[in-house]
Order: sequence, then structure tokens, then C-alpha cells
Amino acid sequence: MSGHHGAGSTATSVATGLHVALVGSPNCGKSTLFNALTGLRVKTGNYPGVTVARYEGIARAGDHDVVVEDLPGTYSLDPISPDEQVVHEVLDADSGSLQTPDAVLMLLDATTLRRSLGLLAQVLARGLPTCVVVTFQDELARRGGSLDVARFERAVGVRVVPVTSGSRDDLAGLKDALADVDAWPRPIFPPPAEGEAARAWVSSVLDSAAYRSPDVDARTERIDKVLLHPVWGSLIFLATMFAFFQIIFTVAAPLQNAVQHAFDNLGVLVTDHVGNQWVASFLSQAIIGGVGGVLVFLPQIALLFLLISLLEGSGYLSRAAFLMDRLMARAGLEGRAFVALLSSMACAIPGIMATRSLPSAKDRLATMMGAPLMTCSARLPVYILLVGLLVPSSASIGPVGAQGTVMFLLYAGGAVSAMATAWFFKRITGKHGPVLPFYMEMPTYKLPRARSVLVAVWDSCKGFLSKVGRIILVVTIVMWALLNLPGRGAGELRSAGVNPADKTASSSYVLDHSLASHLGKAVEPVFAPLGFDWRINIGVLASLSARETFVSTLGQVAAADNPDHPRDALKAMTFQDGPHQGQRLFTAGTIAALLAFFMYALQCMSTIGMMRRETGGWKWPGIAFGYMFVLAWGAAFLAHAVVGWLV
Repeated sequence: MSGHHGAGSTATSVATGLHVALVGSPNCGKSTLFNALTGLRVKTGNYPGVTVARYEGIARAGDHDVVVEDLPGTYSLDPISPDEQVVHEVLDADSGSLQTPDAVLMLLDATTLRRSLGLLAQVLARGLPTCVVVTFQDELARRGGSLDVARFERAVGVRVVPVTSGSRDDLAGLKDALADVDAWPRPIFPPPAEGEAARAWVSSVLDSAAYRSPDVDARTERIDKVLLHPVWGSLIFLATMFAFFQIIFTVAAPLQNAVQHAFDNLGVLVTDHVGNQWVASFLSQAIIGGVGGVLVFLPQIALLFLLISLLEGSGYLSRAAFLMDRLMARAGLEGRAFVALLSSMACAIPGIMATRSLPSAKDRLATMMGAPLMTCSARLPVYILLVGLLVPSSASIGPVGAQGTVMFLLYAGGAVSAMATAWFFKRITGKHGPVLPFYMEMPTYKLPRARSVLVAVWDSCKGFLSKVGRIILVVTIVMWALLNLPGRGAGELRSAGVNPADKTASSSYVLDHSLASHLGKAVEPVFAPLGFDWRINIGVLASLSARETFVSTLGQVAAADNPDHPRDALKAMTFQDGPHQGQRLFTAGTIAALLAFFMYALQCMSTIGMMRRETGGWKWPGIAFGYMFVLAWGAAFLAHAVVGWLV
């Protein structure tokens, strides 16, 4: 998976001047080199008229800036997917549809040089100034292979620069080459790009460069005999995922409790020392109770992406994709679809974007319809809050924690539902055509690079904080206004039997008669069978913008009832009227219904917007929202009935 996520509207070049494109196969080190050259100064967007993401950055070469564009990874310029079609059109000056670069940096993995040379021949046939960047020479040497770079340069007829990951000297040499593109040599005649002639050219280049292929990595081979075994590998994968969620609860819980305690104390200070009632209400409910109620889950978010980055950096995630290829084939899909679904664990948006690597339009649509069911990081705060209310932290199932077990089941349920949905939509949209073979690089096992892991975790946390600062803060402020308007005077409070001097009682009265309460009660006929009252209803409605706002809305409601200890207020909430008046609101059945509802409901406008851009209209986003709401309501109703009967 790429280290870059997200795409906005059509992007223009981030600067004028020399425009250089990075070309290479997946996992050849292209994104790592891009980050090293640009210093992570990246602008993302879409290619004009195409929904495939583009990534551009600025590299300083000599005394001028160079625009570097990271093209999608491809094995050939004969496209079979939207990603590969973009690379084909960018490098084809005659297409005229996309901007052609001034030069190309062609990355070749030294450990797979024979296969990579075929792509080089196709690139050289385009006639653009080209510099070859040879990566992973250290890995080639470690595994007993060799390459004479000088002889290789003469054989291919273009500039060749070896770059070892993390080497500043190699990076400086590449920047020196970028400073004088006009001096790059070009082959007198481009090599043959197809057929037997191309294969003969590849063999002659390798012979001229004294290339010796690397030995199979013995350590990787031994580990793969276990991890890729159909039975033992699958069991280890399930055990790894199970441990994954146990760690999230056990390791991050103390940090979360510390952050929660800090916000609780801050709420007490605001309530005690801010004299203006409206200012105190805004700070304690909207900011501390609402936004702070979401920020307390930052430790879990950070730990989630840390674990994902470690699994990816070690080389294990590609093995997981290989294992899941057999299961995906039963759904009529391929392993690439699992990669897209796996990307959705971070966010459904990059997961939907990842479907562009699928050759079949039917596979792309089917996978896209299932991707939002994967448990994304936006569901994590909701799940942690509800699981914490449902299962005591001290509860265990044998030697393992019960909370982590429930979380694992929620994630597993989302994954199974996503694949089942993809299977269903593949069937109804037509199952004609064979399943294409799944080809994926299997990198050797290695220790993840600390810098790459930290950058990935920081980017993910920054994205979460950005979402809190933009979407969640705005929705929280709107919800605060709805929860506190219309204002109630002292006379009205007294006539209702409420002491105006009692801030908590006054706040509860205003809350119960607010605009939000009228809105929540208006939709009660829809959600009452699930055990929801108006306070839960407004949280569900607010979560249409972003799932995390469910937590912030409940945080505001709880802060209005008990600003000193909002979590205790949630546990103590009761029905205020109706046949269940006085009964506890957050029963086991209601919490189970909420968990089931959020597992299936499409509560994310950003995902709907991305789906519209990918499908070119509102038809499929509308179908996705509709079927997921029906599925969510039905699952919630069933969970409420079954758990309520059992407990």
C-alpha cells in the first residue's frame, strides 16, 4: 500500500519548471524515493478527467526546483487497470489528454532486474529523457547477487544512478543528475519493447552488466513455509488480528484514561471559574464535552496505525493478501480486492481509491460497494465508547480480555460482511469473464524502518486531528446550538420547578426542551424499536457527517447532565418519558443495537462523495446508502431483541 492517502479535486502542478515523473513497478521503492526527494512536501489531487490520485512534490536540485510526480506503480505500459492507463497516457506525448513530463526517473529493483527491464524498454521507446535509478542493491548483495553499474549504464545507453535507502550521498548524486537533465545520454536507437526481440535485448543487457540474480532469501523462505501455509498461515493470520485488538485495549487504555481525566478536570475548572453561563456552557459542553470526548481516543487511533505500519513494513501484509486471495476467489474476486478492502481499515476513501488497481469494472464496483463495511478508524471511537459501556474493563474470557475479544469480533464481522456484499454485487452486476491471476510482490521480511513507521503514524494522527478540527468541531458547535436553544429565562425555570441557581438542573431542563430534542423525537418512530431515545437519535443523525460526531454529541449531552463526570452521566441516563420512563437507557440490548447499527450504516458523507466521483453519478452511492441503512436497522433490531432476551 502506498504511503500517500487522499485525493482532492483536480490538481495543477505545484510549481513551474522542470517536471519529472517517477516510474516503476509496485514495491520498487518509488514512494520512499519520492518522500526523500520532496521532503514530504506533497500536493495531492486527481488527474484531469480521471479519478486516479496524483502526488506531486518539490525537489531542490542544484539552484532550482524540480516538480516530481509519483506515478502509480505498474508492471507494463500495456494497461489493464485505471492506474496503469494513467501511466500509459502520461508518458504518451501523442495522447494529449494528460501532461507529459519533461523527463523520467525510471526505478529498477536490482533484485528483480530481469522482469523490470521489460518496463524500461517500453519507457525508453517513448523517447523522453530518462535516468535509471537502481534500488535495493544492498539487498542484492546480501543475497549473493551482483550488478556492475558502470557496464549496466553502457548497456542501456542512459544515465544510471544507484540509490540505497537512507543514503544521503546517493540521494545527493541523484539530485545532481536532476540539476542537468540536458546532459543525460540517450540511446541511439530505442530498444525493442515487444516480443522475442525485447527478451533478447533484456538478456544481452544482463550479460553485459555481469548481472547475477540473487539467491532466494533463506530466512524468508523458511518463514513463508509457515505463514503461507493454507491452514497454519490462516490460523496465524487470525491470531495476529486477535492479538492486534487485545493490544489496542490493554496498551492504550492507560493513556486514554489519563487524557479522559485531564478533560474531566478541565471541565470542572470551566464550570467553577467561568461566570458567564453561555460561555461556560460552550466551553464545557461543545469544546470539552464534544471535541474533547473524541480526542480522548487519539491513543487508540495512534496505536492502530502503528500496528498496521509495523505489519506492512515487515512484509507481512502482502502475505495476508496472498492468503485471502483464495477466499476472495470464492466471491468471484481476486487478491487485489482484498488489498482495497484492507486499505479501508484506515478509511473507506483510500480503500475505494485502491479499487482502481482492479482490471475489471465489475470487480471495482463490487469491491467499492463492500469497502464501507470494513471497520475503519472512524468507527473506532464509537466502538471503544460502546464496548466500554457494555463490557467491564476487568472482564475476561479465559486468559484474554473480553473488551478486545468483542472488538475483534466487530472487525471480523465487518470484514465478512464486506466480502459477502462484494460477492452479492458481483453476482447482480454480472459474473461474466474469468478471474484474472493475482500478481503481487512478496518482499523479504525485514525490520520496519522507524522513520517510515513514525511518518505513517503521524500522517494518520494528523488526518484524525484535522478531521476533528474541521468537520467534528463545526458539527459540534451546530449541535451545541441545537442543544441549548431556545434559551430559558429564570421565570420559566422556576415555573417548571427548576432552581435557576442549580446549573446542572437548569442545563438538563434546557436540554430536554431544546431544538435538538424536538428533532430527535421527530425520528423516534424509526429508531424506537431499536431501543434508542431522542438523545441517541440526534447522535445518529449528527454522525451522518462523520461517525465520530456520535461520540461528541453524546459527550455534550452527558456534559450537560454532569460536567464533572460525563462518562458516569452516560451510564446513569434513563428514559425520560414513554413506556420505559425511569428505566436505564444504555442497556446491554441498546448498546448491542448501536454496535450493530454502526457496523453497517454508511455514516460518512466523504465516503459517499468519493463513491460518486468513482462511479460518475449518484446512482450507486444512493444504492449503497439505502442498502446499508436497511441492513443496519435490521441488524440493530435483531441485536436489541436477542441480547435483551439473553441478558
